[in-house]
Amino acid sequence: MSHFIKGESRTQVTLFPEALDDFVTDENPVRVIDAFVDRLDLNELGFNRSKPNHTGRPGYHPATLLKLYVYGYLNRIQSSRRLEQETHRNVELMWLIERLNPDFKTIADFRKDNAKGIKNTCRTFVQLCRKMNMFSDSMFAIDGSKFKALNSKENNFTPSKLKFHITRVEKHIEAYLKQLDDADVNFNVNDDTQTIEEKIAWLKDKLGEFKAMDKAVQQHPDKQVSTTDPDSRLMKTQGMTRMVSYNIQSAVDTKHHLIISHDVTNVPDRGQLCCVAKEVQKVLDKKDITVIADKGYYSRVDIKDTLDNGMIALVSKGLAGSQGKGIFNRSLFKYDKSNDVYICPTGSILKYAHIANDQGLEHRVYYNHAACKECLIRTQCTKAKYEPRRMKRWIHEGEMEKMQTILKAKKDTMLLRKQTVEHPFGTIKLWMGATHFLTKRFKNVKTEMNLHVLAYNLKRMINIVGVNSLIEAMQA
Repeated sequence: MSHFIKGESRTQVTLFPEALDDFVTDENPVRVIDAFVDRLDLNELGFNRSKPNHTGRPGYHPATLLKLYVYGYLNRIQSSRRLEQETHRNVELMWLIERLNPDFKTIADFRKDNAKGIKNTCRTFVQLCRKMNMFSDSMFAIDGSKFKALNSKENNFTPSKLKFHITRVEKHIEAYLKQLDDADVNFNVNDDTQTIEEKIAWLKDKLGEFKAMDKAVQQHPDKQVSTTDPDSRLMKTQGMTRMVSYNIQSAVDTKHHLIISHDVTNVPDRGQLCCVAKEVQKVLDKKDITVIADKGYYSRVDIKDTLDNGMIALVSKGLAGSQGKGIFNRSLFKYDKSNDVYICPTGSILKYAHIANDQGLEHRVYYNHAACKECLIRTQCTKAKYEPRRMKRWIHEGEMEKMQTILKAKKDTMLLRKQTVEHPFGTIKLWMGATHFLTKRFKNVKTEMNLHVLAYNLKRMINIVGVNSLIEAMQA
């Protein structure tokens, strides 16, 4: 007698075979994907071939391939070749796409050719979440994160990198030429000499390539060129290392950690706040929202634009001024609003003098000639021998100070931001694996990101309300 649980024989014939639907439980997330895609108007969303031609070979319905991709991104299967394999062995996929087996080229072409439709599908799911009243708190954390591009560091060129390569090649050429000169002097011409001449010829070709690339880099607006994916850029990551990547912007609600809006950029965070926040307003059709961001977004002009658009902005401010030069930081100068003066670290009064334009912004300028001239610690305040220490105050600085006052009163705001917006980034990167993006250029990378965000939001909603409740909301 066996003490192990035994399975059925592989050759056993059953009179009444199980239906495929029996293998998919009622709580299986694959049923959510099926219900969501079936309720979409694919033609209105912009999917190609949503209306079949009456002639020619029949094609796959866009809904079938969309279901396949949503399932793939929800289950960490982003490759078109792997998705093709899964259609032959994955019971859930057999149920979802009704045992169809599209080849990898058909799967890949669908993602490439339906950027608009996939983007609108992602937005449609956010609107569904909105109808389910998931964004009632109207507070959103905004942040950016670097996602590795398909382009390697070896295929990214900057002026400093090319200078290093050109110098190194020139030194090698010089060293080989010296070897040839020594051989001529010693009448030692042999096979090694021919090999050296071949190496010199190869190095000169390489030097020409580097110089041509250097010219292209100097002419590029960003002073760098990526040869595999021209839209990707070499950027600093959190650990101060450099990686060829895209900077993904996202706005996440602080209550449920759902991604409201996102964008793919290749520029730093500074200056992106208002743009991302306005997209949130557009999605929610609501003006009075609160956005939170870290010091990487601190740009006075950008924050002012955000405030002018009816939002409350809470952006932390890093230390600014001259402390790195060994002199007093401007934060040590206290502004007296009632008297419109600055008080320096020694207690002297810096009075308003005139308006000055600095980088296109109007500033009120404050200084005190007499006090600076007699100051005993002048060298700790300014490096100028004859000019006094001047304080410039932007004409809208009061709004920035009001924002910092609110942040000091709400000490947990930045912690809330970190707990909110970094959670989705970490989850999506885990799903992506080490390779991150599989496609090139903005259009294709944005499509990939739309699928990742759709899958993430879908997973979050299943965790929050459950499969059956979500399906009921879709069918309402």
